[in-house]
Amino acid sequence: MSFLKTTDSKFFHDAIPYKPMGKYAHFLTIRITESYPLFQTDSELNKARVRAGIKDRNTISRLSMFKRKQSTPERLVGRELLRNYGLMTAQECEYNVAFAMDNPDCIIYGFAIGDSGSEKSKVVVDTAFSITAFDESHESFTLNAPYENGTMAAKGEKKSDGKLDGEIGAVTARINQQDHIRPQVFFPSIVTLKDPTEASFLYVFNNILRTRHYGAQTTRTGRVRNELIGVIFADGEITSNLRWTQAIYDKMQSNKTINSPEPLDEDDVIIAAKSAIETLMADEFIVHTDFIGDAFVPLLNEVKVLTGSETGIKSILQKADAEAKEYAKKHISKKKTAAKAG
Repeated sequence: MSFLKTTDSKFFHDAIPYKPMGKYAHFLTIRITESYPLFQTDSELNKARVRAGIKDRNTISRLSMFKRKQSTPERLVGRELLRNYGLMTAQECEYNVAFAMDNPDCIIYGFAIGDSGSEKSKVVVDTAFSITAFDESHESFTLNAPYENGTMAAKGEKKSDGKLDGEIGAVTARINQQDHIRPQVFFPSIVTLKDPTEASFLYVFNNILRTRHYGAQTTRTGRVRNELIGVIFADGEITSNLRWTQAIYDKMQSNKTINSPEPLDEDDVIIAAKSAIETLMADEFIVHTDFIGDAFVPLLNEVKVLTGSETGIKSILQKADAEAKEYAKKHISKKKTAAKAG
């Protein structure tokens, strides 16, 4: 079954190959914060000290969005869809607990469960960096936990052990400070799918488009929108997220569209991102076919039509599931048998 009419079938495998075969699909994504997400480790926002641009040699601190902060929410969206359409149950495949090893999530995004088996992820995501500097991209909030009376003053509330939470009239100490990433901060990110079939390509494409929340899962914030600006099919890997971000920074500096402390304009970022990746791809030593800008619009529209209907998304998921089960039957079951025999 062929889904896409706007791309050549030569970019895809007919079945998921066991060995790397040198086909790559690179999704060019701009992740845009739309609330106050948290990308943090040990209660501090992740950041890195790097050069501002390729040409601009000044050093700045940038916010970092680690790879697992990107891939985990996206694969969870895919798992949700598989359960919704009856292709997987929570009992047979529970994330980071018990992997079924034969569905699209396990085969495409990988798993590792000790002696029982493992599969390397075919989706490669690297750390993404904010275009703007750390100081311009975050702010600190004071957080409190008021009583049900709506104030910070105790009025006789009791703890679980029956004792008073505090003297009546005493102000609670449940106040904390936390750095949050500001809205309208941009993280250029390249998501790479190795050796795609048409169904696995659409599965990952759909997961990127649908995912809306990233960062700390315990918060009510974290709204992030993924703006795809293109797809590059190639016989190798392309530039890094950091180099693309630095090239965008140079373009925006040259166009005078970075006006600190004002937030970046999304249209300016998209224009610079397209121009920067085209310049970087011109310097690559690989065979590649680029769908960027106007060339990407027909493909994006076709994917949105497919994934925007119940019939379309079910057919994609069913095809991806059939491919995953066929792959697992040929390769995963052999590994499990060999492990038991050893």
